[in-house]
Order: sequence, then C-alpha cells, then structure tokens
Amino acid sequence: MEYRTLGRTGLSVSALGFGCGNVGGLMVRGSRADRERAVARAMELGINYFDTAAQYGDGLSEQHLGETLAALKASVYVGTKFRLDAGDLRDVRGAVSRHLETSLRRMGRDQVDLYQLHNLVKRERDGNRAAARDVLQEVVPALEDLRRQGKLRFFGITALGDTGAVHEVIDARALDTAQVCFNLLNPSAAHALPAGFPGQDFGRLLDRCRAAGVGAIGIRVLAGGALSGGAERHPVAVPEVEPIASGPDYATDVRHAQALRVLVAEGHAGSLVEASLRFAISSDAMSTVLLGYSDLEHLEYAAASVARGPLPPAALARLATAWRELAQHG
Repeated sequence: MEYRTLGRTGLSVSALGFGCGNVGGLMVRGSRADRERAVARAMELGINYFDTAAQYGDGLSEQHLGETLAALKASVYVGTKFRLDAGDLRDVRGAVSRHLETSLRRMGRDQVDLYQLHNLVKRERDGNRAAARDVLQEVVPALEDLRRQGKLRFFGITALGDTGAVHEVIDARALDTAQVCFNLLNPSAAHALPAGFPGQDFGRLLDRCRAAGVGAIGIRVLAGGALSGGAERHPVAVPEVEPIASGPDYATDVRHAQALRVLVAEGHAGSLVEASLRFAISSDAMSTVLLGYSDLEHLEYAAASVARGPLPPAALARLATAWRELAQHG
C-alpha cells in the first residue's frame, strides 16, 4: 500500500481509504461479521484511514464503525463529519460541539482524528447551506476550540457547493483537509474541462489545496457506482444514487461512462473500475481516495487496482480526447 502525507497534518495515510457511507452500505447495512471481516482485511492490506459521518444511516455507520474498531482493537485514523441545519447556524459554536459529542459517544471515542463540515458551501447562506463567511468566521473558530479541548486533532470541509465559495475557503488556509469530488466523469479538480463538458467545474481545486497545504481526500471516485459501467446495485448498497457534480441523473452518468471504456479497450486498465481508481490517485495533490464497499470482494479488487499505481501519461492523454468527445456529443 502506498502512503501519502495528508497536507499539513503530517499524517501518513493510505492512498486507498475505507468509506463507511450509505452508497456502498457495508458499514450501515452489512452484518456484524461481514463488517469485522472487511475492516480486519482492510488493515491487513494497509488501509489506515476510515471515513464516516453522522448522516450515514442516521448514526448507524458511526456506531458500527466504533463497535468494529473496538472489537478488533484497531489503531487507525478515523474521520467523521457533521452537518449544520438552519437552526444550528444561529448558534454555530454550540451546535458544532453538540454534534461532535454525539458522534464521539456513538463511536465510543474520546477524540476523533479528523472532523469535517458536511454542508454545501455557498456564496450566501441559504437554509442549511452555509456561506463561506460562516465557515471562516464561525465554524473554524468553533473547531479550533474543540481542538484545544482535545476532542479532535484536525478539521476540514467537504468541498462542495459554489466553486468560488469553496475556493475562498480553501485559499484562506484555515483548514487542514478538504474532501474533493474527483472522478473520470468530473476531472475538473485537476484538469481543465473542454467547453460544454457536463458537470460542475471545480476550477482545478486540487492545485489550490496543494498551495494552501490542505490535505485532499478524494470522494465519489466511482461516481456513486456509475463508473462500474452498469446500473445494477449490490443488495447491501443504497438502491438509488443521486449524482454529485456530474450528469443530471444516475442513468446519464452510466451512459457517459461508456465513452471512457476506451481505456480498457486500449489496454490502459483491466476494467473501468480499475481505471477510475487509478485515475483518482493520479494527482500528487490527492492524499487518499475513499471508496464505499458493499462486500469483501469490492475491497480486494479496489486494493489490487490501487496497487497498480496511477494511470500512465499515455492513458491521461487518451482521456483528454475522450473528454472532448463527451463534451461534444454527450
């Protein structure tokens, strides 16, 4: 397993992380035995970063992850996330503290390694969509207080929302980490998009993370499963997935994924899933990439794919052509 430094935190994290979210579903709906087998195998493979959130399974993911790590006496890095609603935004400091205490209690921990805001970041506050100034002027000071209390080690955001607002927060250099949406259907966090490309333009966000010393954590690296190239869902996985920053619906993302099978046809990767995972680690600004697993087979295949290393320059050059064709023809 390759290890990379997580920004200015100094933590050495595995290039492949363990996502405990609702999409893959193992840590939410999997059996206790399956959860323990998967986490034990992940650690054998060298995976040392586990990501959860209070919203995953209404707290079940945090609870199950905590139980699993305790049963295995595991020593790994754990990150979780919190979301502020409109009422919370009237008392950010108190709300952040309450959310963290609840998460720590579910996980049976006194401290979390990484705590991240899970709201969309907007130019202006809109309901439970926080404005950039909310993050910098209220959320960051609240998190700093909790760090001084020893409740968390590092903090960050999920870097979704208005591109300009996300850039503003990253450029302020107030954060330790950012979860960055980066995949073959939306490569804009590291690559310039051709005109007409479907999906939000994140404006080379990974370059800004690197410049600010912010550790980047890749999310949606398989576009919620669409980059498997098929619409079929695993029984443990969530039945339906809403796209993030790509097509208007999951079926469209699956259709667009077919245009990228050229990487397999030309021998750059053994499958579209392998190509997607190796693409996600192709930027040296990316510290770790998260994948949500449904079973042990998914974990084994992901680890073997990442072990093959980033896509070579020839594959990236071929992708540039495929992206232009996708922009022109959909």
